[in-house]
Amino acid sequence: MLVGCPREIKNHEYRVGLTPASVREYVAHGHQVIVETGAGEGVGAGDDAYRAAGATIVPDAATVFARADMIVKVKEPQPSEWAQLREGQLLYTYLHLAPDPAQTEGLLASGVTAIAYETVTDERGGLPLLAPMSEVAGRLSIQAGATALQKANGGLGVLLGGVPGVAPGKVVVIGGGVVGLHAALMATGLGAEVTILDRSLPRLRTLDELFRGRVKTLYSTTEALENEIFAADLVIGAVLVPGAAAPKLVTREMLPGMKAGAVMVDVAIDQGGCFETSHATTHSDPTFVVDGVVHYCVANMPGAVPITSATALNNATLHYGLMLADKGLAAISEDRHLRNGLNVHRGRVTNAAVAAALGYELAAPEAVLKVA
Repeated sequence: MLVGCPREIKNHEYRVGLTPASVREYVAHGHQVIVETGAGEGVGAGDDAYRAAGATIVPDAATVFARADMIVKVKEPQPSEWAQLREGQLLYTYLHLAPDPAQTEGLLASGVTAIAYETVTDERGGLPLLAPMSEVAGRLSIQAGATALQKANGGLGVLLGGVPGVAPGKVVVIGGGVVGLHAALMATGLGAEVTILDRSLPRLRTLDELFRGRVKTLYSTTEALENEIFAADLVIGAVLVPGAAAPKLVTREMLPGMKAGAVMVDVAIDQGGCFETSHATTHSDPTFVVDGVVHYCVANMPGAVPITSATALNNATLHYGLMLADKGLAAISEDRHLRNGLNVHRGRVTNAAVAAALGYELAAPEAVLKVA
């Protein structure tokens, strides 16, 4: 198969869909790989590194989209990109379609077969291609939040770890999944006072055992949530509903009860955000203030640390990517975890959460792929 990797064009997106190490693996499987010139510059990989790995460098994205049988990216395709996709072509990338009707419409019109990293599953019921970026985003959320808390950046002026004789900052993490776990790990490492809210008692028990009393775990009710965020210096929104839009857990009515200068980091912004007052921001202009509360809502947080995040992402996506390149649609037919990743196929929506969120008729993957 001819596999193509264009340069990412979203604002401050420095990651790359295929690192040179991944290219070597595709080539070893007998595939041809074309890479847009400069695609790897953000991770320190020049064109020569790709050539050494066996790729052919092409001058522009148009060549990649026109020639490749399978496109491997990081972020969801932008309008100029989905216009170049075609029926019979595989697209393998993050999509986050539920809160993005325009992109969904564009992909449906193209006829492309689109596999979303964020809905591919594994035997444990996890989301293995989302997990590494959730780990990065969770850890980065504390760095970003701590920076936003500085007075010069509009924040309250609190040091998360405090100092001897001065209380540490209060961090509230909403959601105890992968993002929440890694946010809590970083926050406790800095010496902050940390509370995790979740609605899964088994998960809360696991977190309690893991942190050995170092964090407070609370079952998430509206009352518990209000009490915690009103006392918080930093709130991390770490709630994910696989493939669907994030629920709005912190409402605008709650903000006046929070501290002026408190910071909220919405890690769920790619899924529409879990704070009612969130809207997507960029690394160049990451924060805004509503009712005195600083909001950090960067839509591609891991893009800030591309060497770490691109390597972690490639480690996770390579296995399924090689399956797709080796077998094409047959790989999706044969593997139920890849079928769960199928979001769009030849003008039909094949993911239940996306269909429900955007009002499309669901076409079952098994039906459109004719799986017995």
